[in-house]
Amino acid sequence: MPDDVVAARAAAEEASAFAHPPVEPDVITAYGDHPDQVIDFYVPRVQAGPGGPVPLVVVLHGGAWRAPYDRRHITPFADFLAQRGFAVANVEYRRGAESPAPEGTSPIAGRWPDTFDDVAAALDALPGLARTAVPQADARRTVLTGHSAGGHLALWAAARHLLPVDSPWRTGDPTSLRGVVALAPIADFAVAGKLDVCGGATRQLLGGDEYFEERRTYADPALLLPTGVATTLVQGRGDDVVPQAVAEAYADAAAKAGEVVGLTLLEDVGHFPLIDPAADACAVVAEEIAQLAW
Repeated sequence: MPDDVVAARAAAEEASAFAHPPVEPDVITAYGDHPDQVIDFYVPRVQAGPGGPVPLVVVLHGGAWRAPYDRRHITPFADFLAQRGFAVANVEYRRGAESPAPEGTSPIAGRWPDTFDDVAAALDALPGLARTAVPQADARRTVLTGHSAGGHLALWAAARHLLPVDSPWRTGDPTSLRGVVALAPIADFAVAGKLDVCGGATRQLLGGDEYFEERRTYADPALLLPTGVATTLVQGRGDDVVPQAVAEAYADAAAKAGEVVGLTLLEDVGHFPLIDPAADACAVVAEEIAQLAW
């Protein structure tokens, strides 16, 4: 496909995904003192599945871990899942540098260690917060999902029991997790770095080249395998933001570790339809979540 056609399609997909107005949550709950340490909860809009308590889907948004991209852009996707009968927790976390990037440069990706501190704290607090915010949810049937950088965080959160013993984020086996559905995830930092995904965001997330190799052990999902958690990656073959090779590298690493990871590849789909309620790809994502959740 000619480059100009690919670029036009990607632009149209992005415009469609961001055309939806933000959807206000039913409940907002803090898990810390910082303004970004909050979780938006959405109650299920319909009865689905076999009845009784409903699964809880935890959403981690993307945006290359950069400050300008917050959870608001993924609220239509969170509402889409609530319309499918899930209870949904949309997690915010600290992103980017505390000080603005120099004029004429891109915002810095991530904030070490704050981004990881927040995701770990949010997941630890979630069962208790969900009992009050969405009492119809069964936190024992939790599925993590995330898009792009949020896909990385979902995979990482499910692998915290494999972190080095000196990691403050290490936890016990994730017995409450039904699975992970990672959407175009930045899942392998070595491959993402070679492809310069999101302008070198993985290296920025870990504090720059000086710290990259040392901190990968604590942050790269491809080094935290096998997780023992059912995992599916959903990836558009036409994604030029986080290319297919990144997801394939993670799946290959899992296979070498003795674990089977599902990889759903969608033809003629780029980066953003996975979280666009108007796109067929979004319905595929919801079905992948349902298969693990119910």
